[in-house]
Amino acid sequence: MRLGSKIALVTGAGGGLGGATAIRFATEGAKVVCSDIDLAKAEKNRFHD
Repeated sequence: MRLGSKIALVTGAGGGLGGATAIRFATEGAKVVCSDIDLAKAEKNRFHD
């Protein structure tokens, strides 16, 4: 799936499922906004293209 023109908001991005979803969307080309109640956990999935 190619998501180059999409923006995704992923909640729970610090957890297993949310983190995996955020990474997958980003690798498919989407711009991803991650949120989590625990900022430190959400930032572990942070990367820039």
